[in-house]
Amino acid sequence: MKASDMKKGQTVTVDDKLYVVVDYQHVKLGKGGAVYQTKLKGLEDGGTRNIRLRADENVEEAYLDKRNYEYLYSSADEHVLMDTENFEQIMLDDDAFGDGPKYLKPNEQLKVSMYEGRPVVVELPNTVDLEVTETAPEIKGATATNQYKPATVETGYELQVPPFIKVGDVVRVDTRSGEYVTRV
Repeated sequence: MKASDMKKGQTVTVDDKLYVVVDYQHVKLGKGGAVYQTKLKGLEDGGTRNIRLRADENVEEAYLDKRNYEYLYSSADEHVLMDTENFEQIMLDDDAFGDGPKYLKPNEQLKVSMYEGRPVVVELPNTVDLEVTETAPEIKGATATNQYKPATVETGYELQVPPFIKVGDVVRVDTRSGEYVTRV
């Protein structure tokens, strides 16, 4: 595909490495032809890279196979997922799984993007519902909206919650920011 056909969010290979196009701009330089200034994020290492491409330059588009998986369990630094179609299990290390362990409990559904048979991106659900296992007692008369207290949920993750949350309450957590959303 030509550089002029790129779109944000598209997956491309540059120098045999996978990247997602984060941003690109058409830039007219003082002397010479116009170029596309692109910002790419590496899928394997997470680093960003800026490259310039001429409009007629070719870039290889990478096609990712998105599959539904179910999170089964974690042991030490490995996490086991099961394909919901063929029940095949895969193991991911901490680097590949990212923040998943602190938000996921067994049987949670998620999407895994595969490239040439190997997992490269794990997409967590936007929100998860988790039970509070430990928190300070409710503060009487605390009505200010900006007061929060620490709470630990069933996966061991600690976050800030409003003062009315008690042990045993189920809270919704945003996996993108790690913040409390609402009581369920």
